[in-house]
Amino acid sequence: QVQLVESGGGLVQPGGSLRLSCAASGIIFSTYTMGWYRQAPGKQRELVAHITTSGDTYYTDSVKGRFAISRNNAKNTVYLQMDSLKPEDTADYYCNARKIFVLRTNDDYWGQGTQVTVSS
Repeated sequence: QVQLVESGGGLVQPGGSLRLSCAASGIIFSTYTMGWYRQAPGKQRELVAHITTSGDTYYTDSVKGRFAISRNNAKNTVYLQMDSLKPEDTADYYCNARKIFVLRTNDDYWGQGTQVTVSS
């Protein structure tokens, strides 16, 4: 039974900060690429950031320099530190765990989401 549980969302003023957490269970955490996605009402879900098993990171252009993804394999947890938040960051944020296999269906798991609202 795989479970990803996000926390840390909430209401924050523009320019403020939030730190999202995602705790994983039921997987060998260190073998999965972990990612954060977000979806605003009426818009497509987009990848915000991911971190590979080797610690390599990727960020979408709109959050570069403001967000930082990290992972703690001992705690089976991935984090998203969000600074200098903008109203455009308002969305539901989802945690994702993914592992690609050559000769079988990929593993692809999602959390239930946590809401981030940036508003004055």
